[in-house]
Amino acid sequence: MSKKVNWSGVFPAVTTQFNDDFSINLDKTHQVISNVIRDGVSGLVVCGSVGENTSLTAEEKIAVTEVAVDAAKGRVPVICGVAEFTSVAAANTANLVRKAGVDGVMLMPALVYGSKPYETAEHYRYVAKHADVPLMVYNNPPIYKNDVTPDILISLADCDNVVCFKDSSGDTRRFIDVRNEVGDRFVLFAGLDDVVLESLAVGAEGWVSGMSNVFPKEGETIFRLCKAGRFAEAMPIYEWLMPILHLDARADLVQCIKLCEAIAGRGSELTRPPRLLLRGEDRAHVEAIMAKALANRPILPDVGL
Repeated sequence: MSKKVNWSGVFPAVTTQFNDDFSINLDKTHQVISNVIRDGVSGLVVCGSVGENTSLTAEEKIAVTEVAVDAAKGRVPVICGVAEFTSVAAANTANLVRKAGVDGVMLMPALVYGSKPYETAEHYRYVAKHADVPLMVYNNPPIYKNDVTPDILISLADCDNVVCFKDSSGDTRRFIDVRNEVGDRFVLFAGLDDVVLESLAVGAEGWVSGMSNVFPKEGETIFRLCKAGRFAEAMPIYEWLMPILHLDARADLVQCIKLCEAIAGRGSELTRPPRLLLRGEDRAHVEAIMAKALANRPILPDVGL
């Protein structure tokens, strides 16, 4: 398998839409995905953290994946999150979603177990060997407690189908450390919304974005301006959006993003328990920053959307 993929741009980690009884609403999920594609995003990630991967059954993950592939219709790449308890289960799931038509898999470390560095590396190596699909290594130590350090990633350079690295640590120095050791071996993706401009400045080629579910045009515009070196034009948009982007770093990011989607008229805020709707000060905070953002929405420069 080629070590090169053409993944670039903003890939929203799209939400999974539910009915009132918490069953999946596949039609609404299709609509949410179709709308972000309409608004110019460059790709999709389904069944990620924002897609509530761990609350879905295996059958539901396949169903959501098939919906995304159908909505994309080959216009943008579709990547599916894989988050399992064991390496064997992760490889099996990766192969199943590949058969459903995805262009790649965003692979999380094995969940629950706090693995040692060599165990984390072996998890990715095992899945790479047993799953015939391009892999994006997903690092999110604040949430998943396992840190895929630059050294661990670099040790996987001989795995042909480990092609991409999504980092949500917030430490943009890691992109430089990786590139200094292995050049452009891995496609680098920003994974934390509120450091995306900084990540692009040091060489990230893409952005897996939570808040581009809510503001897809603005997110893609920030990305394209940065890649064109037009940082002076990107900064006012980035500053306007920053209070919203900070929500992506919270433990309850799924509820925050879905509430923002609902306020913007782009989806339902319903999540599967144990995630519950935001209440009290948390809800008021999100509503207030969304009201301010919508009241001061910037005029976007032309970036070819």
